[in-house]
Amino acid sequence: MPAITVDNLLVLPRVPELDPAATRSRPVHRLITAPLGLEGEGFQVRRGFAGVPMSELDPFIHFDQIGEADLAPGEPKGTPWHPHRGFETVTYVLDGALEHRDSNGGGGLITDSDTQWMTAGSGILHIETPPESFVMSGGVIHATQLWVNLPRTLKFAAPRYQDIRGKQAALLTTADGGALIRVIAGDVAGHAGPGVTHTPITVAHLSVEPGAQVELPWNPEYNALVYVLAGTGTVGAEKRPIRLGQLAVLGEGDALRMSADARQDTSTPRLELFVMGGRPIREPVAHYGPFVMNTRAELLQAFEDYQAGRLGVIPADQA
Repeated sequence: MPAITVDNLLVLPRVPELDPAATRSRPVHRLITAPLGLEGEGFQVRRGFAGVPMSELDPFIHFDQIGEADLAPGEPKGTPWHPHRGFETVTYVLDGALEHRDSNGGGGLITDSDTQWMTAGSGILHIETPPESFVMSGGVIHATQLWVNLPRTLKFAAPRYQDIRGKQAALLTTADGGALIRVIAGDVAGHAGPGVTHTPITVAHLSVEPGAQVELPWNPEYNALVYVLAGTGTVGAEKRPIRLGQLAVLGEGDALRMSADARQDTSTPRLELFVMGGRPIREPVAHYGPFVMNTRAELLQAFEDYQAGRLGVIPADQA
């Protein structure tokens, strides 16, 4: 897993040790196992939020883990051109490569630890595909895609694209150097990630060494979701077991506790976690296909606007 790392974790800023008498570690409210599904032109994904009530995800809408899969030449697939309105897509690549293009002129190649953050806002068309060289050679693909809701006042914000390189992430470690924390957006222990967000959120990728424990301060106004990308360990105040493809929805508190089992699979040397949290928007959600709005009437209008070409036009060199 070639996500951004450092040779010596002890040179990084450290998350301060938390005082157990002054902090409240969040318990596990819900633990689910993501079902497998198909996306785009037929690539397999794990649906990380399946079965979780929208009220517990707010301000997030959807989460997929793509791979980890070792694909033969010709097997890598992407998505065709499609529309979005009313939210943001955050695609994070741990391994492999994806190419993004959109009708607003944004795009580029993202690879090991890079993130593309697309604000669909009022409407946009985009496409995500593996580059031709990766299709020809095959290889390992491992990525995530998170959908972040926009509040009513920003549903029609101007579309925006952020190209975030892996080396831009804020890198932290724990007091004993037992974990690497990559802050993509938001704030962890006073260290801010590079992602510019419309909705107040924190997103981070953690690599936890076997037997190590992580305790993170967490905004008590935010929800907290912990998804396992690889490995096995525990999560929550009660140290619930958790493994690849499982999501923990945590309850109230101001700290997150996670630990890696002392023994990991030989193909998975560490516990890999994707940690998400944000301030709930608490507005009605009307979600269907590629659109996330507040009412059914707004959904119907989004489909009409798409069919009328008002959400953008595929660039001539991409049609």
